[in-house]
Amino acid sequence: MIKRPEELALMAASGKLLARVFAYVDSLSLMGMSTLQVNDLVERFITQELQARPASKGQYGFAYVLNSSRNQVVCHGVPSATETLHDGDIVNFDITLEKNGFIADSSKTYLIGDVGPAAKRLVQVTYEAMWQGIRTVKPGATLGDIGHAIERHAKQNGYTVVREYCGHGIGRKMHEAPQVLHFGKPGRGLVLEEGMVFTIEPMLNQGKAGVETLADGWSVVTCDGRLSAQFEHTVAVTRDGVEVLTLRAEEQGL
Repeated sequence: MIKRPEELALMAASGKLLARVFAYVDSLSLMGMSTLQVNDLVERFITQELQARPASKGQYGFAYVLNSSRNQVVCHGVPSATETLHDGDIVNFDITLEKNGFIADSSKTYLIGDVGPAAKRLVQVTYEAMWQGIRTVKPGATLGDIGHAIERHAKQNGYTVVREYCGHGIGRKMHEAPQVLHFGKPGRGLVLEEGMVFTIEPMLNQGKAGVETLADGWSVVTCDGRLSAQFEHTVAVTRDGVEVLTLRAEEQGL
């Protein structure tokens, strides 16, 4: 689980490239686009502009470069030519990228057009919850500290945390040890050490935490049909804290 300094440098380089992918998505006029159009544009940007590999394509048999999870879709949404982004939607794009043998993984929930206050609040609190988890990361802290910080923030704001899906170690492979739960008890679980790299990617629901998988075998949705939001970053444990490897330009200084 421990990455050497030269490996961390390569992972940071992949993370910076992935941040550029999200800056590109930020520049798109998403309203009216299909999720497959977004997928295809992102694939072209990763392969042609960045000379990198979209790591999700072909992983576990998945045919696309990103997951597009709209409204009640919690995660693993499948891009589609018939799914159009409409005014008032929220949609999470989960994107991975590999460069020089190392993978970065990040996601962001986008507000499409005029989004209602309840949906905006869910998205904002989910983003805050991710950062609550990130800020607990340092040598000597535990995975339980991360999960507790996220779950506490969610509950304080009236939301539930999806428990079936979690963050994960990452490096040469997309999914490595450890599993990073988004709920937990302080002081419990694996003790963090300098050089560990993993994702923190909480999914918060407006309603109940329960989820189910659709017939496509990928898309996970809320059981009650209410909204879900997610954010994700790849982070590294440093000597005195944490480095967010996929940090985007607008997040500098957070």
